[in-house]
Amino acid sequence: MKLRHHSALLRRTGIGLGALTALAGVAGAVFVHRMNSYEDPWKERVSAADYVLRTAPVNGVELSYAEGPDNGPPLVLLHAQHMDWFSYSRVLPALAQRFHVYDIDYPGHGATVTPTGYPMTATRIGTDLADFIETRIGEPAYVTGNSSGGLLATWLAANRPRTVRAVLLEDPPLFSSEAGRIGGTIADRSFATSADAVRDGTDDFLLYWIDHSGKFFDNNVFRGAGDLLTQGVRLFRWGNPGEPVELGFLKNDTVRLLVRGLDEYDPRFGTAFHDGTWNQGFDHATALADIDCPVLLLQADYTVLPDGTLNGAMTRPDAERAASLLKHGTYRRIDATHVVHLDRPEQFTRILEDFFLG
Repeated sequence: MKLRHHSALLRRTGIGLGALTALAGVAGAVFVHRMNSYEDPWKERVSAADYVLRTAPVNGVELSYAEGPDNGPPLVLLHAQHMDWFSYSRVLPALAQRFHVYDIDYPGHGATVTPTGYPMTATRIGTDLADFIETRIGEPAYVTGNSSGGLLATWLAANRPRTVRAVLLEDPPLFSSEAGRIGGTIADRSFATSADAVRDGTDDFLLYWIDHSGKFFDNNVFRGAGDLLTQGVRLFRWGNPGEPVELGFLKNDTVRLLVRGLDEYDPRFGTAFHDGTWNQGFDHATALADIDCPVLLLQADYTVLPDGTLNGAMTRPDAERAASLLKHGTYRRIDATHVVHLDRPEQFTRILEDFFLG
């Protein structure tokens, strides 16, 4: 890639020629090469499993999704907030063997494009997902959702039951993400950053989020990692214009794919969680009680910080309350981090297949 072809990109990404000159030594050249050339090895495995990226118009939304081969009943995957369809990459090849997988970037995430003023609410997003299932899939689907995706799966099963055969709720923030509780969760720190970004009118949410999330990177990467991440993002964009950011030096899969997802994230989604409007018309207890299909509620690890802040999706009482409201529900604890399908992909696949097909 020749430097003269990218002067405009250098200006856009904030990398000056002086900075590149400083990186001109051998170590700098290696660093630049690594920033520009990293590719997640699971991309090739997902492609080899015959997944294809597609888009579908639904109610004014250009919904982006990855579709696998038709090897069984339809299975809809709804990722966690801040991520995109590729967060499921570690389980996609295995799931393609027994399902017809639809791995969706729901509105506010990934390559999905929403019209101006699109309301970031469970009801609107759930309606669009239900209409996608009815018009594009054409039959009821098995649905699994992680985190906010689990809330959307709950909404679908409660409000559009003809689109859903059964649901697996992967560590959803039931009750804890409702108004009155959301401020007591560690997740709300990121949602507050989203609200600040919307207020400040930033046009680069990823770099804004990195700049305002020092404690997260101190705890999950290493102290002071933010500056390196900022330069890594800029270098990757310079060498891979238009591609989701992939930073190979982030060894934790969840953190690396979080950064990828934040590169195409609409902060209005997190703002709606922060101010409570996301749940407008969506009461979690009522929805759970209205579900008639089988439900598996999977709860991952959580802690409560000394100041009472919930570091996780649900407390044990939250999960037990949710399970008690389900007509045909099963509750299961798993020793895993919040994004179970990244932390324990083989175990997650077994649990999913046993529940939906067993």
